[in-house]
This record gives sequence, structure tokens and C-alpha cells, in this order.
Amino acid sequence: MPIIKSHYNPPLIFKNGHFSTIHSGVYRSVSGVYQKRERITLSDQDFIDLDWSFAAFHQNVSKLIVILHGLEGNAQRAYVKGTAKIFNRNGYDAVAMNFRSCSGELNRLFRSYNAGATEDLREVIEHILTNYPHYNHIVLKGFSLGGNMMLKYLGEPIRVPKEIKAAIAISVPCQLEGSLKQMRRVENYLYSRMFITHLQEKLKRKHEAFPSLIKLEDIKKANSMFLFDNLYTSKAHGYKDAQDYYDKCSSKQFIPYIKIPTLLINAKNDSFLSKCCFPIEEAEQNEHFYLEMPKYGGHVGFFDRNDVYYNEKRALNFATLA
Repeated sequence: MPIIKSHYNPPLIFKNGHFSTIHSGVYRSVSGVYQKRERITLSDQDFIDLDWSFAAFHQNVSKLIVILHGLEGNAQRAYVKGTAKIFNRNGYDAVAMNFRSCSGELNRLFRSYNAGATEDLREVIEHILTNYPHYNHIVLKGFSLGGNMMLKYLGEPIRVPKEIKAAIAISVPCQLEGSLKQMRRVENYLYSRMFITHLQEKLKRKHEAFPSLIKLEDIKKANSMFLFDNLYTSKAHGYKDAQDYYDKCSSKQFIPYIKIPTLLINAKNDSFLSKCCFPIEEAEQNEHFYLEMPKYGGHVGFFDRNDVYYNEKRALNFATLA
């Protein structure tokens, strides 16, 4: 489809991409979302925790939004709860998927999650359709790494269930290597250090559980995203190395095969994204894929008034029209 013209115009201070990113990720809080946890056992005997919230003042709800968080996120992040809140208020139940090891408890296996782990999303969708058959209108929304996973899922050759009607992706590094190069830039140093610190701490816990599979000295040396992915992410999930992981899991190559209405919102001032993370040609050639590139928004920022963020309003509008 043609590129969508964006009308997002935040207050002056939020036109700074870094301020928008940090404010949304660190200072925003969302109240009024009450979540109920469900643990499901996967086919490999690991587990994933789902956090449900329900439509206000609605009975016999048939609509559901499935929300996927970003790198080292969880279902309690403000951007997840903000989405759940606006959809709950408009007749949708919401279920937020915590990736393996992201729900406050280390998962059972040596592997965890990655940007291309669509097998986990597929099992969650199958669980919902089997155990909650009253949901006949399902919308997906993925943020950052979770958005990459979602786009890859939608474009893979395995059939997408007919109950999935639309999808919205926010701030997605759909070309993983390009995003990795961006994260090496000086302006992104603090973000990179934060991610690496979290990931190394988790990997130390993996060492305690699986001492024969990974060494502490190797964990300490993995002090960049590339080295971490080369040491753990790729090997634990069946890829040759980090480059093989990036090549096979980048969602950009799957976008041409998406066959349901899908909206991607990537801000032009998102410091996490390289030029190749803006799939303009793919959008122009796929009638089901819509690309919006606001001038502002940072990474999962999109501040708007009344504590309802722009991407949340756009997601509801897109889901309604789909």
C-alpha cells in the first residue's frame, strides 16, 4: 500500500527522540489495568506466562488483542498496559505474552527467547484458539523485538489462523543487523549498557542452572549485543552464529508474504533503527502492509495527551477498520 502520511505532532519537548524514548520507558505509569496470570506448558515442556485483562462492562466478548513486548520487557511495562487499557475500554479482552524468562522466573530450559522465536507465538495462538474458542476476532500488536517476531510470524509459510484479523507493529528493528550497528553508536551507549547488564545477569543465572553449557568467563567477555548474540542467543536457539541469527530472523524479508492488514509505525527519529529498518519498498508492493513513519516518537515513545499514546490510538483505529 502507499506510505501512510503521519499526523503525529507531540509537544515540543517530546520531539526529542531520546527524551521521548526515556520518558516512555522509565517514567510513564499506567493504572487501572488488572491482570490475571495464566501459565501454559509448551511442547518442549518449558513454560510461558500470559497476563490477561478484560473488557470493561462487556459480556460475551469475542474480540482479543495479543500483545508482545520488546527486548527484556514484560507484560507489566507501561507500553503493554497502555495498549491493554485502551482496548479493554473498547470491547476487547487483552492477553500480554511474557517471553521465556521475562515473567519474573527463569524458564526451565537453556534456551530463552529471541527476535525470531515464532514457534512460541504460534503455540500461544494455538492455546488461545483451543481453550478460548469464543475469540473469533484476534488482533496482534508487537513492540520492538516482539514486533519483529510478530511480522516474521505473519509472513512465514505456515498458515495464519483465520481468526487473526489485523496486526500492528511499533518501533521494529526489522533488519536486525542494521539495528545492531545503530546500537553501537555513541548516542545509544547507555541503552546498550542497560540491555547488556540485564542480559548478562540472566546469563549468570543460566550458568548456575546449566554450568556445563556456558562459562562465567565467557559471559563477562560478552559485553556487546553482537558478542552476546554470538555467545548465547544464536547457539542456544540453533543458529550457527550471530550473523546467521540476524540473517534468518530479520522480519523485513517476510513482509512481502504478509496477507492480513498490518500496520508498522517506525519513527524517523528512533535512534535504534537504521535506514534499512524502514521497509518502504515492501510497503509499496504489498497491498496488505501499511507503513507510517512519523517524524517524531523515538523508540516506543509516541507520547500524547491524556496519557493515551499515539500508537495506542492508531492501533485501535487500525484494528477497528480492518
